[in-house]
Amino acid sequence: MTAPVTAAPRRNFFMLGLQRASVLYLLAVMLVIFSIWIPETFLSSVTFKTVFADQVVIGILGLAVLLPLSAGAFDLSCGSMLAFSLVIVSKLQENTGLNGFVSCLIAIVCCGGVGWVSGLVVVKFHVNSFIATLGMSQVLSAATLLISSNRQIVNQFSTTFLKFGQNAYFGIPVVVFYLLALALVIWYVLEWTPLGRRLLAAGANPQAARLSGVRTDRLVWGSLVTSGVIAGIAGVVYGAKVGQFSNSFGTPLLFPAFAAVFFGSTQFKARANVWGTIAAVYTLAIGVKGLQLALQSGVYWITPLFNGAALLIAVALASRRALPKIRHRLNPTTPPGTDRPMADGVGPIGPVDLGENQGLGEPLR
Repeated sequence: MTAPVTAAPRRNFFMLGLQRASVLYLLAVMLVIFSIWIPETFLSSVTFKTVFADQVVIGILGLAVLLPLSAGAFDLSCGSMLAFSLVIVSKLQENTGLNGFVSCLIAIVCCGGVGWVSGLVVVKFHVNSFIATLGMSQVLSAATLLISSNRQIVNQFSTTFLKFGQNAYFGIPVVVFYLLALALVIWYVLEWTPLGRRLLAAGANPQAARLSGVRTDRLVWGSLVTSGVIAGIAGVVYGAKVGQFSNSFGTPLLFPAFAAVFFGSTQFKARANVWGTIAAVYTLAIGVKGLQLALQSGVYWITPLFNGAALLIAVALASRRALPKIRHRLNPTTPPGTDRPMADGVGPIGPVDLGENQGLGEPLR
């Protein structure tokens, strides 16, 4: 007897779009609210130029966080790495006659070297990446204080170097183009190359990836080195933008970067991704800027409130979406209900355990 054919349930495409791209809806709502509330100050080119330029460094730092997270590792040293890069450039400019480009290159290479050491500790000594990079962040902070002699370094950058961070093209700050170029490169590598697929597979299920021939340890190690290089670039861009070094730079930017990555992981794809991160950075920035302009005074609490709330909401949404899958795995006889396949076979914040070889398809090469 043939079982009756049941019609596939119709999907609500509006809800699907809202779920996958809620950050865009949130951005649209905030733009409408602030445009009606404070049109004189909010709807100005100065406001949007300021937001675009000010968030570039957080966006670059978010990309530095994103790569190790895609491989299943954390890098908590990115903020300190930014300050370390900037202090090297500042000190070289202060005490040597090196070209600014050469100074920046040395700083970025040094940051890559620090990332290599972090990878060594994680891969060879099997220290949890959270602990290893947290310890490394303190080592970097100490090195930064030592190199800077615990003082600000000002008026050491050449005019050419400052133009690198303060020019504008077509009315858009030049640093925005740096962020977009870096985002495009990382997006292409993650989404369209075998290396990116191996990296995501290593983060999704290390055991299954190893059985498929993926060298997961090398990928984690390489992701930490690349994260250090990107954080070093963030330090260079930050220095060119602000024109000085201070020991207060770097570490405070780590939490906004992580908040953007986790919030962005609920957008577009069911995992941390490049465009979700960039969209989250600027959505949060628009919300903060709008409230600062509306309230005008006593607004020092807005930025940490927005970033903290975004992180909590992102984790809550991710947990809510992952819960039906977890329940179904624990009790396979239970109908999955709302358990629908995740995009690209991975989870909302980071990759989820897919089981041996499940979701990987053919062996990765």
